[in-house]
Formats: sequence, C-alpha cells, structure tokens
Amino acid sequence: RLLKMEEFFPESFRLDLKDERNAFFELCKEDQIWICKPSCSNQGRGIFLLKNPAAVNTLQAKLHSTEENLLNKRVPYKAPQARIVQRYIHQPLLLEGKKFDVRSYLLIACTAPYVLFFAQGYVRLTCVNYDAASDDLTVHLTNQYVQKNSLYSQLKDETVWRMEHFNSYVNEKFRKTNGLPKDWVFTVFTKRMQQIMLQCFLAAKHKLDRKLGYFDLIGCDFLIDENFKVWLLEMNANPALHTNCKVLRDIIPTVVYESL
Repeated sequence: RLLKMEEFFPESFRLDLKDERNAFFELCKEDQIWICKPSCSNQGRGIFLLKNPAAVNTLQAKLHSTEENLLNKRVPYKAPQARIVQRYIHQPLLLEGKKFDVRSYLLIACTAPYVLFFAQGYVRLTCVNYDAASDDLTVHLTNQYVQKNSLYSQLKDETVWRMEHFNSYVNEKFRKTNGLPKDWVFTVFTKRMQQIMLQCFLAAKHKLDRKLGYFDLIGCDFLIDENFKVWLLEMNANPALHTNCKVLRDIIPTVVYESL
C-alpha cells in the first residue's frame, strides 16, 4: 500500500510558489510552531523557527517587500529564495531528555536499470535537554554544525549513537510501557524507513537522468514522535560524511566504501 503524504511527512509549503505561499499565510493564524529552511543548503544554515503570528507576519512582509522591489525596478521576475516551511513536530520522542533524529542512507546505485540499496546510519542527539518553548536552535536542531556550542567539545561522542545502542535503549526503556515488539528499531522502524524511501524514489525517479554510471547517496533524516510515529524530515543529496567522533569514524567509511 502506498502511504499518503500526511502519514509520514509533516505539512509543508514552498515559499517560492505563490499559491503555496499564500496558502501557508492563510493557514498560519494561530500560535503554532513552524520551521523554515532553505531547500538547497546544509549544516543547518538559514534555518529558523516561526513560533507566533508576529514572526509569520514579519516573514510575509519581508517576502512581499522583496517581490515589490523587483517589480518596481522592472527587472525580470525572480522568485523568492527557495525555502519551505514545515509544521514542527513539537512532541518528539526523547532520549535521556534530549531531542534526536535518525540519519539513514538511500543509495541509488544505478538508474539504467534502477538499483537501490538501504543502509542503516546513526542517531543524532542535541547537547541540551528539549524544551519546546526555547528560542535556542540547539534545542530544536540535531545537526552537529548547529550543536557546536560550548558543550559540544565535551559531549560530541555522546551526541551520536550507533543504531545498536538505540535499539537496546528502546528495548529497555520503551518496549513494555509502549507495547513495542522486541527490536522495534531493526524491525518496524527500519521497515518504515525503507517504505518511505522507496515511495519518495518512485515519486521522483522520472526526473533522474538515466545514464550508465550515474549514482547518488541520499541522506534521509527521520524523526520519531512520542507515539512512535515515524516522520521523514528531509532527504539530502549531499549528506555530511565527516568523521569527527568515534561512532562516525566507524560508520561513515563503511557507507562510503560500500557505495563505491
């Protein structure tokens, strides 16, 4: 069965498309948290939260002003910077009180014919405990470049877990209280990630150049909420392959080697 988009992807709007932009500003009238991020960037650059109507109104006015300036100068129309706004999952599952997400990999090994592989990745945690009301981005974003604050140098090896560690933790802390099957991480969760990745690939495969030798490694970021629902946050065509902590030094070289 194909999943409906709302079953695995938080409600999102593209701000560079007028109809979607207007639909978002019409929808966003109450105190809700949205995350705004550029569509072609990495390392957490350019990401910010919209936490109240005032912040949304400021963004709307800025986009409108940019559009007006372009029209008044009579220059060829240039769409607003490609950004998306995505409904924030404000009740995430926490590990030791910290927010986390899971980076896994989809390897498009060949497009003629199509050949796909899945690879387990790792868990990324924040350095500080989660607080939905906080304005500190390091509370909300697990990206290691964002996490490089005063605590990161002391805690960096604790901010990345192996999937085996994550599986053991879920078995110990959540299995009985949440009625989960044993090894939920390597069974239910892994199957769901694979299902979502495949569905995204099928939706986009017609855009891929079908040439022998073409391949790509996609970094896929998943969040689990407190009800153990799995959400796809984003897919990255240029995933970070740095090895700045012990777990990554073990995982990343294997991913790269097996991809090649």
